[in-house]
Amino acid sequence: MMKIQSINTLMMIKLLTMHSLLVLSASQDFDFFYLVQQWPGSYCDTKKGCCYPSTGKPAADFGIHGLWPNRNNGSYPSNCDANNPFDASKISDLTSKMESDWPTLSCPSNNGLTFWGHEWDKHGTCSESVLNQHDYFATTLSLKNEINLLQALQGAGIQPDGQMYSLDSIRSAIKGASGYTPWIQCNNDPSGNSQLYQIYLCVDSLASGFIECPIFPYGKCGDSIEFQKF
Repeated sequence: MMKIQSINTLMMIKLLTMHSLLVLSASQDFDFFYLVQQWPGSYCDTKKGCCYPSTGKPAADFGIHGLWPNRNNGSYPSNCDANNPFDASKISDLTSKMESDWPTLSCPSNNGLTFWGHEWDKHGTCSESVLNQHDYFATTLSLKNEINLLQALQGAGIQPDGQMYSLDSIRSAIKGASGYTPWIQCNNDPSGNSQLYQIYLCVDSLASGFIECPIFPYGKCGDSIEFQKF
């Protein structure tokens, strides 16, 4: 009798474990995050141009683009919960930090709410199993401050001076300062020159810390790229 009870208990534990895993996999349809930061000089130095926020010109520093859930196969979820739209009142205590570290450069000039709302609706709602709206933005701000990208580059003699630098030197400078391999995204200035645009670093699925990227996005920069002034 005791043996039968033990078997039944073991089966119940296995069933509960399987149920928990199924619930987790259903609610968390991603494997890691990309933390994406953009250089404002390169954002603005295109044919499209840019507009400074209504709060004024941002500092000459990398600004957050977003924290994006991704899967190990290269795909990603998006716009996961239309019933939980962006609510600016939920991040009122973060507004000043958002304005400095997560500025908008889109036209016409605005206060950033549209940009932040887009990031939450498209990407943030897909991470709700880990981060509610306030946590999504607060955690992203915190992660940005853990690794100072501009400081890492300047420490290696790579300055936003409009000069050309090797892609390898940029990648090595960031990895040397942070311990993690970045992915570099470029765009083109009005003359067609390739320039440093965005830097991707990877974060674990709980948004608790940086990891080596399981996979990089598609795309490629030239061997030598411009670090535009801002």
